[in-house]
Amino acid sequence: MNQDWRGTLIRQLLLLLAGCLLVGLLSGQYAWALAIGLGAWLGWTLWQLLRLQDWLSNRPDEPPPYSRGLWGEVFDSLYHLQRRQQRARERLQAVIERIQESTTALRDAVVMLDADGNLEWWNPAAERLLGLKSPQDHGQPVTNLVRHPRFKEYFEQSSHPEPLELPSPLDDHCRLQLHITHYGHGQRLLLARDVTRMHQLEQMRKDFVANVSHELRTPLTVIGGYLETLLDAPDDANPRRRRALERMQQQARRMQALLDDLLLLARLEASDYPTDNQPVPVAALLRRIQADAETLSGARGHRIELEADPQLHLKGSELELHSAFANLVFNAVKYTQDGGQIRIRWRADAEGAHLAVEDDGIGIEERHLPRLTERFYRVDAGRASRTGGTGLGLAIVKHVLARHHGRLEIVSRVGRGSTFTCHFPASQLLRHQEQA
Repeated sequence: MNQDWRGTLIRQLLLLLAGCLLVGLLSGQYAWALAIGLGAWLGWTLWQLLRLQDWLSNRPDEPPPYSRGLWGEVFDSLYHLQRRQQRARERLQAVIERIQESTTALRDAVVMLDADGNLEWWNPAAERLLGLKSPQDHGQPVTNLVRHPRFKEYFEQSSHPEPLELPSPLDDHCRLQLHITHYGHGQRLLLARDVTRMHQLEQMRKDFVANVSHELRTPLTVIGGYLETLLDAPDDANPRRRRALERMQQQARRMQALLDDLLLLARLEASDYPTDNQPVPVAALLRRIQADAETLSGARGHRIELEADPQLHLKGSELELHSAFANLVFNAVKYTQDGGQIRIRWRADAEGAHLAVEDDGIGIEERHLPRLTERFYRVDAGRASRTGGTGLGLAIVKHVLARHHGRLEIVSRVGRGSTFTCHFPASQLLRHQEQA
């Protein structure tokens, strides 16, 4: 609208008033002339309003009505606004069409879900990988169509930092990697990718490691037995040969520990959940680990403190949890200077249960922290060799926690010590009095 609309309106009112006065001068009826003129102007204005209302209600996509004067400028401004909105709609529609064309061409499934988890839109790959059917599945809850207990549990989580791997609903031999991303006002985007080939390669690697580890146990047992027999020979044996035999026995034991850890990892990777899912008295478990840690410390004189809630139990495998917790505590003993302090705390709060193993040892540089749970990753290979580590301890901890719906948090500062914390959700907890 022209910015001088106020001037236009004033001019129109002045012309109307002048005309009414002229008619009143000629007829001698000034009041009637003014009343009739103002009534006519109001009637014309009301008619223009009715035309505007009719256009907005019945023909909003058509050009607005034609008029003159102030109403002409109003309709003209509405017309230009309508044209701008139409061009913006066309540009937006073109963008939407390009996005739909690109997602249609994707080999990965893309599924848009509303705030309640119902299906809103999906690309053709979703029909091929997840078995969705259009249009009958539109508006259906995704958990009714992807029927898997792990997916339902994953979908109900508040955050999804890691993807989930599941067999396809259409083919058990096809493995899918699912990832959920939150956007907008509670909406979610479900992405599914076919990772069958990667899964097969990973399974081949696991089988190879498990088979090789299993096959190596027998020769290592034989070698260790003969070394022990030779070392038990009379004391008049050659001292140089005895030192060589002791070194051989030390390396054989280290190799045996490595194979044991590899076989344990293979067993952990063989299933997603522990087979013996029972209430575990964590406080009693930690007391046994504390005693073993004090034995391992020996003359080094570490001060090992334990704070544990005896009523707080954890659902899971006691054997697996013992392996994970012992790894953390024994690592603290190995990498803490003589006379250092180690604190073990087992507690619960509103978010779940937490096991913290804190030491005042040498610490770890921050750049190493993201990779500590990788297999065979070593911060210092020489130091790990001196302590007899296999490089698999934290990888075992990570797998055990994942099987118990937990996660590992690592905080460390060089020269000030480290804190390894295992976080478990409240669903894994069980109070002692609840067991009856």
